[in-house]
Amino acid sequence: MIVTTANLFKVAYGRFAVGAYNINNAEQTLGLFRGCLDSNAPFIIQISKGARKYTDKRMLEAIIRSAEEIFPDAIFAVHLDHGDEGTCYDCIDSGFYSSVMIDASHEPFEKNVAITKRVVDRAHAKGISVEAELGMLGGVEEDIVVEEKHACLTDPLEAVEFIRQTGCDALAAAIGTSHGAYKFRGQQSLHFEVIENIRKELRAAGMPPTPIVMHGSSSVPAEEVARINGAGGTLDPSACGVDENEYIPAALLGVTKVNIDTDGRLVWTRVHREYFRDKPADFDFRIPGKIFIEEYAKFIAHKNVMLGSAGMIPTVHTFLSK
Repeated sequence: MIVTTANLFKVAYGRFAVGAYNINNAEQTLGLFRGCLDSNAPFIIQISKGARKYTDKRMLEAIIRSAEEIFPDAIFAVHLDHGDEGTCYDCIDSGFYSSVMIDASHEPFEKNVAITKRVVDRAHAKGISVEAELGMLGGVEEDIVVEEKHACLTDPLEAVEFIRQTGCDALAAAIGTSHGAYKFRGQQSLHFEVIENIRKELRAAGMPPTPIVMHGSSSVPAEEVARINGAGGTLDPSACGVDENEYIPAALLGVTKVNIDTDGRLVWTRVHREYFRDKPADFDFRIPGKIFIEEYAKFIAHKNVMLGSAGMIPTVHTFLSK
């Protein structure tokens, strides 16, 4: 059942984080739904501009609607990830999306506010939530490239003013993560003080809490990297990501949505590299596809446990029935 992102946030805020997973094809979708039902967790399906181009937005929407029928007990929202203004309007007008993300974080503050406010006004008129971004994450995600020297943490005071002026429903804050497989060096970790200070400044300004979204939140398990390289890959073995044990502490501070994409790509790569290494004469892509669905479902169920969302479908049902 598709629900509003706003309702998922109301249930989750300060208690657990909702996993937001990007999909591009049927195999990912099947694994995602199975994993979330196995862990009894609500979730958010993310569709990026790249995914909409990879097949066709109508194909992805049809896959999701079919999955909704196949898995009627699933509770999820549908979200546009890293949209520009035009893509946001297309998704808002489609009537299919629960929420959209407008990413104008690369623009100066005033222009970011103006663009975000236009999207918020259009979305709110149709009951759709808007996620916006302030501060810039480093790394690479599809067509988004930000050099580390240009990445910057979100300023809490600026965040409060941004939320006030735009009326956005959730804020993607830069708290030290980055897109892609190379997030941290050494013992660096999340900047919890940024999350805490945003919440403190909102309270001081007499404003309600705003859910924080954590982008670039894959953990990049060393075992996955090693197995990929053992099957012919050449990933940097020093690649590392967010410590999964930091998900819950972040959630308790107001991080309500956690975006995970890279880890899922690693699972896909590992499954297919190992399969064709071990069975070089095979050419039926459905066999490794089935293996991937199973492995991805296990991966998703594990992530939901670490996010604290596992077992929360009954809680969402209770909230929706009020």
